[in-house]
Amino acid sequence: MGIAASYALPFPRETVWEWHARPGAVTRLTPGFLPMQVTQEARSLRNGVTTFSLPAGQKWVAQHDDTFYIPGTQFVDYAANQPLKAATNWRHTHRFEDSGEGTLLIDDVRANLPEPILRPAWAYRQRQLLDDLSFIDSLPETEQLVVAMTGSSGLVGTHLRAQLTTAGHHVIQLVRGEAGPGQRHWDMDNPAADLLEGVDAVVHIAGESIMGRFTEEKKRKIEQSRVEPTRKLATLAADSGVRTFVSASAVGYYGTDAGERKHVESDGPGDGFLAEVCAKWEEASHAGARDGSQHDMRVVNIRTGLTLSSAGGLLPVLKASVATGMSARFGGGDFWMSWIALDDLTDMYMRALVDESVTGPINATAPNPVTNDDMSATLARLMHRPDFLSIPRFGPKLILGAEGAQELALANQRVVPAEAESRGWNFRYPTLEAALRHELGREELLG
Repeated sequence: MGIAASYALPFPRETVWEWHARPGAVTRLTPGFLPMQVTQEARSLRNGVTTFSLPAGQKWVAQHDDTFYIPGTQFVDYAANQPLKAATNWRHTHRFEDSGEGTLLIDDVRANLPEPILRPAWAYRQRQLLDDLSFIDSLPETEQLVVAMTGSSGLVGTHLRAQLTTAGHHVIQLVRGEAGPGQRHWDMDNPAADLLEGVDAVVHIAGESIMGRFTEEKKRKIEQSRVEPTRKLATLAADSGVRTFVSASAVGYYGTDAGERKHVESDGPGDGFLAEVCAKWEEASHAGARDGSQHDMRVVNIRTGLTLSSAGGLLPVLKASVATGMSARFGGGDFWMSWIALDDLTDMYMRALVDESVTGPINATAPNPVTNDDMSATLARLMHRPDFLSIPRFGPKLILGAEGAQELALANQRVVPAEAESRGWNFRYPTLEAALRHELGREELLG
């Protein structure tokens, strides 16, 4: 019972070990398709504790075993809390061995769980580690950055923060509540003058969720949480000597009905509420340069498409619909969906942070947008479910209202990452099937 898996990594053993020892490693390796979330990461591979939340208020406490710890070579964790300890008898040995010019990573899990149940998670883990290390290796050489981040506890922020820390950078979370360790309190209406002291770069992701019925009050919150807070934060960043300001935006910039034409970064804004908000949002991110600051701050706007992750956002909703026997198709499904895998999105944020040649808008979309019909068909095929019963277009309208449905569920946007492709940036998941296989746990083990 359990699983034994090994595979070679084309990186020195020290590099692979250090990645595992840094904060964020567990978050990066935990699949979104598992019903568990990281709530505490071990501070030490020798004797630290990692805690996961489970359904129904349960938790998994993974205790690192000091007895079997060998620096640079081996660490061991086991299930330490009841009833999980008795139920699983979980014990995971991680071994690192030199293999030619690279590293052989050996996972030996002894547990009361059959290998077929564990295999999808291990295939996911293997690709995450290989791709994360390969991505870090592809970046321009840079000093370790101090990065202040808003929205750090959301889906994108959580994984971007983990990716930055496993790469050796230091992240300061800007939070609107009481600040804890590694955090600073951010008053978005009146940020403190010393909020960004010692900060090299800012990643600004925070904003009112766009999901929900588009009432006038909802629309007011969406705009007010983005425009003026961004303007004030960007101005403060420039005045504080911050070198780089990376701000979220969205493909909603191109309008609710962008048509068949492929939209690139040089195109102007389209029509609709979100297009207007995105234009104001991006304009606000450049406020520091126009407010008399003597500091030359680089500004990047990440125009994000539909982010695909099993941990949150759109994909769980589509999965649930397909699982019940419905499809993920709205009406005829003939409108375009510009999507991006979560890991490709966080890669783009990291490139924007470390590549000093990157400025202005960046379309954070996969190079192959699909129609809603293609999205539904691919998802149904991978889930082994039928794909013939469409959701009537009035369905989203009942939930989101007419305007919300048109801006969100039924938006027709064919956007391509022209800037990324011109720079030769690689995508981990350039096709929808590859992205969905990763997020649904449909990959095979490496090695």
